[in-house]
Amino acid sequence: MASQLPSLAASAGLCLLSVLAAALLAVTLYILAVVASFAVFCAREFARRDQDRDRPPLVGTVFRQLNNFHRLFDEHVNYALAHPTSRLVYPGHSEFYTADPVIIEHVLKTSSSKYSKGIFNYSVMKDLFGDGIFAADGDKWRHQRKLASHEFSTKVLREFSSVVFRTNARKLADKISSAATSGTIINMQELLMKTTMDSIFKVGFGFELNTLSGTDESSIQFSDAFDEANSLVYHRYVDLFWKLKRYFNIGSEAKLKRNIQIIDDFVMKLIHQKREQMNGQDNRAREDILSRFIIQSKTDPETMNDRYLRDIVLNFLIAGKDTTGNTLTWFFYMLCKNPLVQDKVALEINESVEWAREDNNTEDFTARLNEGAIDKMHYLHAAISETLRLYPAVPLDGKMAEEDDVLPNGYRVIKGDGMNYMIYAMGRMTYLWGEDAEDFRPERWLVNGVFQQESPYKFVSFNAGPRICLGKEFAYRQMKIVAATLIHFFRFKLADESKDATYKTMFTLHMDKGLHLHAYRRST
Repeated sequence: MASQLPSLAASAGLCLLSVLAAALLAVTLYILAVVASFAVFCAREFARRDQDRDRPPLVGTVFRQLNNFHRLFDEHVNYALAHPTSRLVYPGHSEFYTADPVIIEHVLKTSSSKYSKGIFNYSVMKDLFGDGIFAADGDKWRHQRKLASHEFSTKVLREFSSVVFRTNARKLADKISSAATSGTIINMQELLMKTTMDSIFKVGFGFELNTLSGTDESSIQFSDAFDEANSLVYHRYVDLFWKLKRYFNIGSEAKLKRNIQIIDDFVMKLIHQKREQMNGQDNRAREDILSRFIIQSKTDPETMNDRYLRDIVLNFLIAGKDTTGNTLTWFFYMLCKNPLVQDKVALEINESVEWAREDNNTEDFTARLNEGAIDKMHYLHAAISETLRLYPAVPLDGKMAEEDDVLPNGYRVIKGDGMNYMIYAMGRMTYLWGEDAEDFRPERWLVNGVFQQESPYKFVSFNAGPRICLGKEFAYRQMKIVAATLIHFFRFKLADESKDATYKTMFTLHMDKGLHLHAYRRST
């Protein structure tokens, strides 16, 4: 028997080598098939580009985006400067890129029934966002939209959220006050992201996280995992082999899987805790959004199961934390780059809030940031809007054509084409905003000191048409409360004025490496 062991081991080794060789051959054939089919499709598209005059100019392939991924949204500026609408070749289909408000209105409003998020976008986003409102179409989107629309319109939620925003703005101001006293440099982006996360968890889910105080390690781990997953999922758009990596659980997909597990564990625990909280209690007075969705789930438990609630939670999270926290980060960066604007904002805040000089503390001041005071701050509103014009929270958004179409400029759309509107690039186009398009100038939004809205198809920071952002006023209110509190008490300067901020390429416009500032007490 002992003499047979070496031969058995050798046989097992040969068997394992055979399996590995077969797997390697299968992977090689898969890669060759993907590359070959893409090469054939590209060759056909480029050969026909002179004949296809009714298609947008062809400016490259997905590899152009891969090569410029670290500065992708500035690459879109190059597209928009060359052609208001252009086209790139992706595996099996074309992706349109447009900065034309007329086309955007056509896609998002006039012919919105012909466009959806599409199977391509859904397959990329599903592992992170699931069937939440950002990735979903059809009945699931309509169901969530209807419920969310009702919640955002309630007076209870509006009043409750304002209290939460004021409380967390005060906590943030007190934390910055300590740094100002000690002369410590602050990472404003980190503080703002923690503040907005604390706010959305309280308003959206009814939980006190206290990430700003650093007392909840699990929520900080969750936040880090969510940010990394956001970036990794977005990279799938330029990675031809992400499905292969996911199948073998290697590289970026292995890292993504670990992050999603952290996210899922945290959110599922939150949902279970919320259900336990609600057992046997009067649910009629529930203020947070998750509680209201759970109440609704009792009427349709099969559809609105915990997995569906998980997707809803994550989609509300990116809407309530990332978009607002990132916008405020870029806002303070632009105030530091434009100190005269910072002083104008501070002056307007003083004139808008009725406060007693002898009681000028954070608690007293935030208590006076009621709806009337906030509504008077037209210049602050304009400065935030100007930030969103140049640094939109979602720098690129898109859909896919569900049927053939013809755009207002005559370009032909084929079923399966992607349709991307370049929000970041649009803010820098002189043919949309004038010769000073790249200048930070809040005054462009004001007429006789009163804020004036722009067309949502030109200023697409909150989307437009049927999918326009339900939380637009909600977001402005939070940002104005936080900004007014901090600017009233502090003057901010960049820690290193020689460095320009850059972004990290992901679904939301996240500043890379943080925003490091000095805070100085403002004399009032």
